Amino acid sequence: MEPLTFEGVLAAGEVVAAHLPPTPAWSYPLLDARVGVRVVVKHENVQPTGAFKVRGGVNLAATLRGTTGVRGLVTASTGNHAQSMAYAARLAGTRAVVVAPEGSPPVKLDAVRGLGAEVVVHGPSMTEAAQRAHELAAADGLTYVDPGNEPAIVLGHATVYLELLRQYPDLEAVYVPVGSGTGAAGACLVRDALAPGCRVVGVQSSAAPAAYRSWRGRELATAPCDTRMSGLATAAGFALPQSVLVDRLDDFLLVTDDDIAAAAALLAGHAHTLAEGAGAAALAGLLADPARPAFCAVVVTGGNATPDEIAALSVASSRSAS
Repeated sequence: MEPLTFEGVLAAGEVVAAHLPPTPAWSYPLLDARVGVRVVVKHENVQPTGAFKVRGGVNLAATLRGTTGVRGLVTASTGNHAQSMAYAARLAGTRAVVVAPEGSPPVKLDAVRGLGAEVVVHGPSMTEAAQRAHELAAADGLTYVDPGNEPAIVLGHATVYLELLRQYPDLEAVYVPVGSGTGAAGACLVRDALAPGCRVVGVQSSAAPAAYRSWRGRELATAPCDTRMSGLATAAGFALPQSVLVDRLDDFLLVTDDDIAAAAALLAGHAHTLAEGAGAAALAGLLADPARPAFCAVVVTGGNATPDEIAALSVASSRSAS
């Protein structure tokens, strides 16, 4: 794997900007009052696939154009990475196959099919889905795209923070949801170059703490993955993002799935924003952090909420109010 650099982020920024407009980033008075600090909300939920991961797909597609021998892409994903790969394949004019574990949100898999990709549902977890994806790659001559260890994807994800810190260079902290850790790694790369005084804080579900354990132990770790939040459902650390996070991430917080659900309800009621579970994790981390600074940002990484998540919003709002 090639090392990740800020120069690579800048190059990815040019690629992404040619296909996707910058996403909004602003504050909401009611949310600021509720949290007690000024909060900038970065709205990746308005991307064409409903999540920030499309940036990685767009950047990957640029590396595929003109490449000979690429018969198609195959990957394993519960949804948002899958949509980004479908988007990438469509841009590159090639085939895409996505292997999703059983129990993946149907709304996300329908969106993958809508972008023209083939969906294979296999196995109870991402472990079995990834094994099947590797088998299909070998059998059909497809290129396997690792959701966490592909440099073009990490650099594409980093462009979220390139936009954010160019617009708000005086931010004191950025809270970033962590599944594989690609977004948090990208945030660190950009922060080091543009806003060295800004803290980058990772936030993960306590029901899927593999990346957290990898960061704390300074070596790749596995952990049970029982979270309801599909975008955070990883059971093992990823080498490429951890190579950045291990020495550059300022802090890493674990929050419960109920904390995340409450944060999603707060975003809906105080910031007019529908966030899926992973997309609300950053705000959950901010709320759980007693050391939160006076001016910070949270990234709503996705808005592909399932029907169950949408139905749960009123319940979480009632609990928060009480």
